[in-house]
Amino acid sequence: MKGTPKISSLFRIPVGRRALCTLALALAAGTAAAAPPAAWPQRPIRLIVPYGPGGSSDVIARSLAGEMSKSLGQSVFVDNKAGGQGTIAMVEAARAAPDGYTVVLGHVGTLAVNPAMMAKLPYDAAKDFAPVGLLTRVPMLFAVGPKDRSATLPAFIAEAKAAPGRLNYGSAGNGSAGHLAFEMLKLRAGIDVTHVPYKGTGAQMTDLLAGTIEAASAGLPGFLPHVKAGRLRILAVGAAERLPALPQVPTVAELGYPGFESSQWFGLLAPAGTPAPIVERLHQEAVKALGTPAVVHRLAEHSSTPMPLGPQEFARFIVAEQKRWGEVVRSARLTAD
Repeated sequence: MKGTPKISSLFRIPVGRRALCTLALALAAGTAAAAPPAAWPQRPIRLIVPYGPGGSSDVIARSLAGEMSKSLGQSVFVDNKAGGQGTIAMVEAARAAPDGYTVVLGHVGTLAVNPAMMAKLPYDAAKDFAPVGLLTRVPMLFAVGPKDRSATLPAFIAEAKAAPGRLNYGSAGNGSAGHLAFEMLKLRAGIDVTHVPYKGTGAQMTDLLAGTIEAASAGLPGFLPHVKAGRLRILAVGAAERLPALPQVPTVAELGYPGFESSQWFGLLAPAGTPAPIVERLHQEAVKALGTPAVVHRLAEHSSTPMPLGPQEFARFIVAEQKRWGEVVRSARLTAD
């Protein structure tokens, strides 16, 4: 338009000076992105866990926290915040200061299942967090308590089909990995078994051992002490292959359901806005911890497989898992109630 000054003239900077300013700003930005904040960390770091003690999440968090504390020179302490399908912990983490002193253990339930199940999710899994990295995967197991007569998965399925709705199964909570694993089994096997949610794996195991519920699905850490004591029977493994820790236990796929695979996974997240150098340092320290002999042994003992992915890869992984488990939620018509 006639009389309208060119955009470049509005800044009143000669071309040479403008180029130098641009270069200086770019160099400053690059330096800021590459350099970690000075003297971080200077105080303990809180690792929030969305579930109570006794389950896979607790075992993994405490194993990593111990090794990361040594490497970082500051205590990384675990803070269990169970309840609300993991929303209590996730909301608290999302609202924390983005300064690197609060991280949360992300989980398939809180990051992939809740967005599909809860119409009014009090946090945004995509916007409220900065993914630090995927850590590990734990196959889901299917077990019955001491009072259930089923010695095999086919026997349990036959029992369920003979009395639709009579048998109960427990999980660590509505929307937990155990909940979704059993719902996937129900869809594939065509059975009607009633879900009983608990606030964590520990409470679930108490009722399973007492016979209040007939069955449950969880990772090996929650089951292992009771299996060794002969008080629980593992019917099947949700992994694609048998577990070294339980070589005699068949997979669900082996028992007539090809392609069946259900695992829970865990990763670290920080509040959105946490400086990228801190996020990268947390990722490096977590990967380093995963490779220490103590953590390697601890994870192998509980059939937990390391799956280290960086921040960007973890973000893409979350999106893919949201699609996968969203289909299960819709097919099973699951809700947060």
